[in-house]
Amino acid sequence: MNQGWVYRNQVRQTEAGLTLLEYYSQYRHSSYQEWRERILLGQILINNQPATPDTILKKGQSLTYHRQPWHEPDVPLSFAILYEDSDLLIVDKPSGLPVLPGGGFLEHTLLKQLQQQYPNDTPYPIHRLGRGTSGLMLLAKTSQARASLSQQMRDRQISKTYRALVGKSDLPENLIITQPIGKIPHPVLGYIYGATPDGLSAYSECQVLKRTSQTTLLAVKILTGRPHQIRIHLATVGYPLLGDPLYDIGGIPKMTKSENLPVPGDIGYSLHAHHLFFLHPSTGKVMSIYSSPPNELQEETQIS
Repeated sequence: MNQGWVYRNQVRQTEAGLTLLEYYSQYRHSSYQEWRERILLGQILINNQPATPDTILKKGQSLTYHRQPWHEPDVPLSFAILYEDSDLLIVDKPSGLPVLPGGGFLEHTLLKQLQQQYPNDTPYPIHRLGRGTSGLMLLAKTSQARASLSQQMRDRQISKTYRALVGKSDLPENLIITQPIGKIPHPVLGYIYGATPDGLSAYSECQVLKRTSQTTLLAVKILTGRPHQIRIHLATVGYPLLGDPLYDIGGIPKMTKSENLPVPGDIGYSLHAHHLFFLHPSTGKVMSIYSSPPNELQEETQIS
């Protein structure tokens, strides 16, 4: 069991006038009655003071929800360090391990494991990988390195290439996908990312590496880092990742009426961050790092 967590919010103008219970009932991962009980037990405070469920909120008030300790799902907690110096760290993240707290995970995250190994100065993730995605994660160990690598991300100087597995396909040998990605309303999470005509620009270069009677292995290079970009882009062109519980053909999240709606952290899809290319933040040296893909994403034979 973990140590619990404190969630902090500030009341916005559009939320002023709601009752405390109405405000928290917007978070539909818990029921109306569960939120009411938490308020009555003093687990939710306004400006660090207890309140009742019917208390009217005012703009600018500070809200704190003291979540009680809970048992987190088991995940693989070990990971390999592929490169480390005084400026940066590159780890090989296993599938199933979340990078940051969220979705029921707090202690069982890559960030928490790094905090235990580096208690005085925890490395900062320059990019993120989905919980179900394995492979290369780049982290900065100093503020200077973080600024340099973050600027490289903005300037699209960091190149990330993934291995992805979809079903049998008639995809061309090379394909560029530029479908914009934006927010879509979600009944539980509030919003979720998917293919939208007015979303942010996204760019993926795909190359077929191997075809079988049932699968297509792809190398996917991305220059933008939109949430779930590869999952959404391949679904957009008609080929969702094999095993993806969330994204369907068209790049739209599955939201059928069910008690167990799929969410982004659900795993089962085949995606691996295989190659990372960037410039060292202190020396300017070209850095080219590889991570060996899992068996199902290995390129056994080259396409002729």
